[in-house]
Amino acid sequence: MFPLFTGDDRRQRRMNLGGASAAATHDELMQQAKAIRNERLQQRLRQEAVVTLQRWWRAQLNRKAMREELKERFDSDPSRIDAMRCLVLLKTDEDRLAIWSERTADLGQEHFAGLATGLHRESWIVLMRQVAIQLLRFVACHPDSKHTLPHLKIINALLDWTATDAIMGQNIVSYLLRNDYYLFLKQATERIPVEAKATSTALPLLVPLFTAPFTVSPVDSELYTTSFVQTVQYILTIPLLPNRLPLQSLSQFSARLPLHMIHLIVPVMQELTSTFPLQVRIHLLANLCTFMPPRYKVMKTVQTLEAYLELLTLLVVDLPASVFEAPSADSDVLQSSWIHGDDGDDEDDEDIQPIAGPSSSALPVPQTRPAPAIEVDAKTRARLRTLAASKHVSALLAATGAHPTTRLRLYAFFLALYTAWPTCRPDVLSGVLAGAGGGLVRELYRGHVRGTALVRDDGESGSTQVLADPAHASAWLPLIFLTDLYTQALLTMGDDEFFASRSPAAPSTSAVHRNPLTVDELVSFSRQLLNIAFTLYWSESVTSGGKAPEILISWEGVRDKVTKLLQAIHARDSRRPFTPPDHWLISSQLDMTSFVDAAVYEEQALSTDEDASPSTRHGGRALSKRQLAHLSPRLGVLNNIPFAIPFATRVEIFRQFVVNDMIAYAGSAHRFERATARTRTRVVVRRGNVASDGFDKLANTNLKGLVEITFVDLFGNEEAGIDGGGVFKEFFTSLCKEVFDTDRGLWLATKKNELYPNPHSYAKEPHSLDWYRFIGRILGKALYEGILVDVAFAGFFLAKWLGKQSYLDDLASLDLELYNGLLFLKNYDGNPEDLSLTFAVVEDNFGVAKTIDLIPNGSNTPVTRENRLQYIYLVCHYRLTKQIRPQSEAFFEGLSDMIDPKWIRMFNQQELQILIGGVNSPIDLDDLRSHTNYSGLYSDEEQTVTTFWKVVNSFDHEQRKALLRFATSCSRPPLLGFKELQPNFSIRDAGNDQHRLPTASTCVNLLKLPRYTSERVLREKLLQAITSGAGFDLS
Repeated sequence: MFPLFTGDDRRQRRMNLGGASAAATHDELMQQAKAIRNERLQQRLRQEAVVTLQRWWRAQLNRKAMREELKERFDSDPSRIDAMRCLVLLKTDEDRLAIWSERTADLGQEHFAGLATGLHRESWIVLMRQVAIQLLRFVACHPDSKHTLPHLKIINALLDWTATDAIMGQNIVSYLLRNDYYLFLKQATERIPVEAKATSTALPLLVPLFTAPFTVSPVDSELYTTSFVQTVQYILTIPLLPNRLPLQSLSQFSARLPLHMIHLIVPVMQELTSTFPLQVRIHLLANLCTFMPPRYKVMKTVQTLEAYLELLTLLVVDLPASVFEAPSADSDVLQSSWIHGDDGDDEDDEDIQPIAGPSSSALPVPQTRPAPAIEVDAKTRARLRTLAASKHVSALLAATGAHPTTRLRLYAFFLALYTAWPTCRPDVLSGVLAGAGGGLVRELYRGHVRGTALVRDDGESGSTQVLADPAHASAWLPLIFLTDLYTQALLTMGDDEFFASRSPAAPSTSAVHRNPLTVDELVSFSRQLLNIAFTLYWSESVTSGGKAPEILISWEGVRDKVTKLLQAIHARDSRRPFTPPDHWLISSQLDMTSFVDAAVYEEQALSTDEDASPSTRHGGRALSKRQLAHLSPRLGVLNNIPFAIPFATRVEIFRQFVVNDMIAYAGSAHRFERATARTRTRVVVRRGNVASDGFDKLANTNLKGLVEITFVDLFGNEEAGIDGGGVFKEFFTSLCKEVFDTDRGLWLATKKNELYPNPHSYAKEPHSLDWYRFIGRILGKALYEGILVDVAFAGFFLAKWLGKQSYLDDLASLDLELYNGLLFLKNYDGNPEDLSLTFAVVEDNFGVAKTIDLIPNGSNTPVTRENRLQYIYLVCHYRLTKQIRPQSEAFFEGLSDMIDPKWIRMFNQQELQILIGGVNSPIDLDDLRSHTNYSGLYSDEEQTVTTFWKVVNSFDHEQRKALLRFATSCSRPPLLGFKELQPNFSIRDAGNDQHRLPTASTCVNLLKLPRYTSERVLREKLLQAITSGAGFDLS
């Protein structure tokens, strides 16, 4: 009702009294329709499934009925061709297959031939090849079954028969090969235990099937090639194949195996070997090692040799070393820091291989862990090890001798072999040198290396662009193999042989063992190698990753090989110079001033990083030379090819390294500023017991601080000298005189009076090793403080400090009789086996003879023509390195407490000796006078001073040395002249008493000279003073 009539303007509520509406929404209707459709779909699917199930069930019933019918038809007469049809249709009826094979075998060859030539020939061929696959499948799964024998008889009969009908035979064999013929044979053979070969009845029938397809097809056919490829792929990869076959079967198989056709696999060789798992490659390689070597003499074609060598190379590449030799229990034990691993990869079996990997100037070198050991049985490993045997190496050299074009393939194989198996490197290279002599080195250099872009004399060889240019990839293989081969040759090449080209008629040198390269060739070759090495150290863009082309060796590995040969040639040049002046220097390519500053900065930054983060050190050891090359190109050059930098520059760098270390330790490099309570040690030493007191009081003292010495005379009174440095130098001189005395038993001397550690067993006892460690620390102190020590060390012992190899000529200074004996063996024209030598040495220990094997089972390994170079090398290595290893390690451990090993590696043996003992040359008095300071009433023109220099000029060499020792405590001049003497030599007025002797303060290099009025008196007093040998009481 309208409010107009009621007077109420409020809105009235509307109410629906009819209940809720039943009308569905749109979404609900859509969902209902969808559900109805799904239900109809499911119903239809169920109906279709039922129909399918019924159809399958009816098919099964029909199939079962048909199988029963086929069985009945087969059972009615198993010998008919219809029975074969039944077998093919039945497919998996092993029982009836056995019945058929037994019945067919019993009926004999005539029945077989009747079916093969009858009216149903074509049907028989189709059926027979399918039945043959069933037989092979059964044999592969059940080689020990009683039914296997008749099955194999049928297959053998089939292949024998097909040999008489080429078309039929090729048809059947082609079908068999397409349907895993060789795979079934492989599976059957592998399922027969190795120990069951003598009792197995299947093997004599199984083995002929390996080679049966070769008798069916022509040699030049695709079928023959397929048969050969699958034989290699399946049969020659069977583990322990020679051990699995009965002797007669093995002989037949070896005779029928057409390995002279191995070139047939060339088109698929890369694909085949790349898909082989590691274990398959190992077994193929081991089987080739068994079956191929007897055929080397009959491998007449180039293509066969090249294919075989390429296959060997592909199989060897990237194999872990554990395949060739079982890893020892202590293979993970790190060596002490005195062996850096860079030059010792072929010195010791236990040497750690250098680390390879990308370079980084900011990060520490990543550590690589050894690959997990591969399980390899002893017999397979023994076969693999024959690859590096001297007889095998000689056989390959002989086989390739008639075909020079195959030599590069041979070099690639040798390089791949000892790259994968580093410890065989000396064996392989010695075998090559023994088998081919120096002619191969000449062939490599003159025919393959000289004139290539890598070593061309055009000013561009060794540049970054040339080294990385893919156009020059083929030049790397002969260069690297020549580098390794000549490095090995130098190990056992005496200096007389090395320089034989200068005196062709030298009677003591066998023409066979003369240096294969002339001195002129070596001068050119070494300079070219230096350019390459310097580029690889200096240019990170080349060595930052990847491998050198074609040889599959990392750029770091190439650099190490070139470096090693350079070091060996430079060592010869250091002993007997043959290169022109400045031959080894690359200073023309560098600004030496900036080089020194940068090297010092990089070393300081590296040392700071090592101190801050011990994890940057290589397992707690000093950084190796390869690691330094990663982290710092300049330190890489200084530690690997230091001779490229002038000696004076390296000495300057060394002293700056020491100064920086002094500042880091004591806050200053100046003596008196370093004399703080924290860094100063005061020691009282009895003059008659300098060595024992020094050992007792300084063995565990940090010698980088100042050591102040107070001497006590024979009466127990302290001497009057105040140690400003000179007293310590006198103590040090006396200490060295005692500890290096050969009568103490720690050291022996060569005929040149050069010292080396006593190799006797008592020198290896703990107390003796403590003494070596102490002596190393004391000598390190001398190098640290710049004190020259009048002692000479044997070159082979200094080589141990530097981690370098020793050579045959080094043995002459140690044991001349043994050296001459080894030279006799090396040049012996007869059969070395007549000398009854073995790979063992006898060591006398207090009258007890002890035999030490140089190689495993060395006492029973005779020295032959092929392995005599290896024997010579091992004997030298034992005498020069292994006998003194513990002593050398202890000595270097003490030395490393004071001097960082990378500082020492900037020098060679001769330079290191100069660094220790100074320049053993005449004293340059003009240089001394021009760097002399005067005080008191003296000047250079004063009468007494003029008379002094006149008298000194009349002294002989020994008297001049005595004067120098009297005033400075060292008889040798500084390395770089008297300008380096700190402080400078000084002469001071000491009054006019004509009876007083001259005195000296060696701590400040000061000579106190009275004003003598007579030249005769000055001479007498001066000589009396410098030859009296008095201590500080003289002052």
